[in-house]
Amino acid sequence: MSEQCEISVVIPLLDEAESINELSEWIVRVMDENSFSYEIIYVDDGSKDNSWQIIEDLHRNNPRIKGIKFNRNYGKSPGLHVGFARAVGKVVFTMDADLQDSPDEIPEMYRMVVNDGFDLVSGWKKKRYDPLSKTIPTKLFNWATCKASGLKLHDFNCGLKAYNSRVIKGIEIYGEMHRYIPMIAKWAGFDNIGEKVVRHQKRKYGASKFGLDRFINGFLDLILITFISRFGKKPMHFFGPLGVLMFIVGGFITLWLIFLKIYQISSQEHVRDIVDQPLFYLALVAMIIGTQFFMTGFLGELIVRNSGRRNKYLIEKEI
Repeated sequence: MSEQCEISVVIPLLDEAESINELSEWIVRVMDENSFSYEIIYVDDGSKDNSWQIIEDLHRNNPRIKGIKFNRNYGKSPGLHVGFARAVGKVVFTMDADLQDSPDEIPEMYRMVVNDGFDLVSGWKKKRYDPLSKTIPTKLFNWATCKASGLKLHDFNCGLKAYNSRVIKGIEIYGEMHRYIPMIAKWAGFDNIGEKVVRHQKRKYGASKFGLDRFINGFLDLILITFISRFGKKPMHFFGPLGVLMFIVGGFITLWLIFLKIYQISSQEHVRDIVDQPLFYLALVAMIIGTQFFMTGFLGELIVRNSGRRNKYLIEKEI
């Protein structure tokens, strides 16, 4: 176990060889100017360029620069998950490796966590240098996430964030949940979440690794994480009421058909067989669906109680 330091900077990356040296020099300069003890953890998410070789060279010159290399591309959330597990800083920062996040923001965000007592400080790129094809969907995404989470943040997906180490050790992210870390932190009980306007810089090298499909996936993940946060530990609380409702609908229709047939017999009216009436099949479908909801909730409870989520990522190298 490494000795604890003041700041850990976790940087997931994919094919960012051109920017790694410049970013490292920038971070080190900020750390030295402020006399911070630190570590920089690069998580190479299956790069095909020479990013890993550069990280190895940086480590040889500065042992506080460390690296983790995945054997293939897993995504940003797995990179953060593994980086958080290795981080030993009292305050943990995340940022992107494309030089669009400014390390000059670190001292003030560190102060907000240490002195002001924030559990998490999220960056807000108030002035962006992205095209409209990214800024408009981003605003829509942030609006929907605000409504779902109750958090008043302007930029949930900003890569530059600062965390009290208790937060990253107390939450788990997987899939594509890195967009919703403030939500996950809040639902885990870390509700002192702040925001800071940060400088957004134009991309200097390469191109973005994210396409427009990330916004579609983002909204799907929002639905998923909202469901998991509320019913992940008690799936029967979601599926059970739906099952009861369907049983009530089916039972009411069945009783109505029985009452109607008794009335028609007593009135000597023409009596149709119950199975010849469309309502009979509607009641049958409702009862079947109700049973399926109950079984889904029951199986969900068994899975929750007898298994734990495990994130397994094949790490090829680590320094």
